[in-house]
Amino acid sequence: MIVPANLSSETVTSVRHWDDYLFSFRLTRPPSFRFNAGEFVMLGLMNGEKPLLRAYSMASPTWDEEIEFLSIKVPDGPLTSRLQKIVPGDQVLLGKKPTGSLVADALLPGKRLFMLATGTGLAPFMSVAREPDIYDRFNQLVIVHSVRQVVDLAYRDVLEARLADDPLVGELAVERLHYVPTVTRDDFHTRGRIGDVMESGKLFEGLDGPAKFDPETDRIMMCGSMAMIRDFAARFEARGFIEGAHSHPGHYVIERAFVG
Repeated sequence: MIVPANLSSETVTSVRHWDDYLFSFRLTRPPSFRFNAGEFVMLGLMNGEKPLLRAYSMASPTWDEEIEFLSIKVPDGPLTSRLQKIVPGDQVLLGKKPTGSLVADALLPGKRLFMLATGTGLAPFMSVAREPDIYDRFNQLVIVHSVRQVVDLAYRDVLEARLADDPLVGELAVERLHYVPTVTRDDFHTRGRIGDVMESGKLFEGLDGPAKFDPETDRIMMCGSMAMIRDFAARFEARGFIEGAHSHPGHYVIERAFVG
């Protein structure tokens, strides 16, 4: 196999199938691979003589010796129909240039950081929440994860424990990280979409500050379905929030590469 110069071939070290819809996997990490929490990279497999690639956000922190990704399973998907069958020892193509706009440097200083995710949009926030620097920037971090079924709540065990076993941020996260899982189709202690838990006040339970979003103190990251991102971007802008970028930090950020 001839690997293109902009890619490296990395070894699968572990795979976890969360359910029939989601799986995560870890790869060896090249010594030269550097990224910022929240960024994405091209990932894939060879398809004949050409690589078949798609963008994946890193779910592991920047300091991890390996790289972790979270993926959906699409039975007839050109890439995921094959990728979901990988086992330890297999090879996966990894891009050499991570990038993205879903990063803390694109946000103004604030007190509360809300990370709103649907489905696999949780992945970049698993990276952000395990960065020690993020706890220097914000007093409270809130991960809101909306899925269809309870079994779709990837990393639920880790997040319910507030990253207690994390070697770098464990003590800080136990005190300052809040996890709000919500399910739309199953019976669960929190039901509905993100907008529902926002309007009910459930999203703000246990937090310091007002039970509403305030551009003076709150910063927001969003990742997931395009419908959710467009809806909430409009809502936040109506409340005075301004989208941030590397060159002009603002009140909220989204991954521009994933939104048409």
